[in-house]
Amino acid sequence: MLRIREAVAVEGRYDKNALSQVVDTLILETGGFQIFKDPERMALLERAARRRGLVVLTDSDGAGFVIRNRIKSAIPGEFLKHAYIPDVFGKERRKARAGKEGKLGVEGMPPQVLEQALRRCGAVFLDRDAGPLSAGLTKAALFAAGLSGGPDSGRKRLALLRELELPEHLSANGLLAVLNGCYTPEEAEAILARAGRL
Repeated sequence: MLRIREAVAVEGRYDKNALSQVVDTLILETGGFQIFKDPERMALLERAARRRGLVVLTDSDGAGFVIRNRIKSAIPGEFLKHAYIPDVFGKERRKARAGKEGKLGVEGMPPQVLEQALRRCGAVFLDRDAGPLSAGLTKAALFAAGLSGGPDSGRKRLALLRELELPEHLSANGLLAVLNGCYTPEEAEAILARAGRL
């Protein structure tokens, strides 16, 4: 598996699944057009961009470009890189019919095409021996801090999400990905220590 420094913004969970088979990095979903109505999600994208850089990888159809332009208008360009997939006509296996423009999206691209798109945009590929970019927290750390698996963990997690200005619907796994992808190990440990007192 390849490692890159930047986080990657994709449209949805199927895109995220396809990309996670190619690279090991923080992959954030825009939720499609939800990005227009969700300032917390945009704030999360901006936080990731400022911390480690953000690669925007959307579908090559009109909707993908609308989403890409929304991100481009909200986050300073020095923190963004734009990866583009080619126009390939067809439909994804899980869909009954092709999309409006008849093009495959990120989820329908072969792994080598996704890797090539990341390389072309200038993503920083890391050696396997490079030190950790992230905190390396596990679900056990969230459990120990009372943020998952406990009777009051939902309330504590929601309080922490609000404090960190993250989307309230972020799951425990999503919170773990953000803590590991947007914070240094020291910052993440301090956040968990604060969470234990919520």
